[in-house]
Amino acid sequence: MKRHALPTRLWHWLNLACITGLFMSGLNISNAHRRLYWGEWGFAPEDAWLFVPRFPGWMTIPGHYDLAAARDWHVLLAWPFAIGLLFAWAAMMLNGHFRRDIMTSTAEWRPAAIWHDIVQHLRLDFTHHGSKYNFLQKLAYGAVLGILLPLMIATGMAISPGMDSAWPWLSEMFAGRQSARSIHFLTAWAIFAFFVIHIALVLLSGPVRQIRDMICGGEA
Repeated sequence: MKRHALPTRLWHWLNLACITGLFMSGLNISNAHRRLYWGEWGFAPEDAWLFVPRFPGWMTIPGHYDLAAARDWHVLLAWPFAIGLLFAWAAMMLNGHFRRDIMTSTAEWRPAAIWHDIVQHLRLDFTHHGSKYNFLQKLAYGAVLGILLPLMIATGMAISPGMDSAWPWLSEMFAGRQSARSIHFLTAWAIFAFFVIHIALVLLSGPVRQIRDMICGGEA
């Protein structure tokens, strides 16, 4: 039995490529209008709740300001991102990965157990027994897979102009198109924060073995 099943490994690298491209093309799109609002409408500076900085070309796709090209990249990568997440969830449910490795137990929610995991992480002690992941890892992966990534898809569809007539209820679900845009922006940066922490922990816990196992599977 492999430490990481083949569907998990394939989705991991596909998702990395899609998220990177979506984030960088999204920054280019953000440069077109650098203010965020709540509600259905918003344009005036005095109505904005946040003024977003202009992102430099080395952070964006393409490397210069081009709203049309950035939108093309965004739509192109959104399809494999969404379909990949759907198949990842199907595979996790069918092969037991979600139930076995990500679903938390009642005992893990005890304050003493949570504090123990926090202390272990602060000590850079990532050993855990009886499970593939500890509580904090399960919580992080569950939040990303079950909340942040689906929320990116839903809010992305809600702010798409083509959805105004097809599914008007989608933007209403987020209290307006501008609210959906703000949530989309915040969720993107929450995923970026997870990515930074994830990479830092991989570097601290043995990057060669971790990357090798995510490519070849590793031993359970």
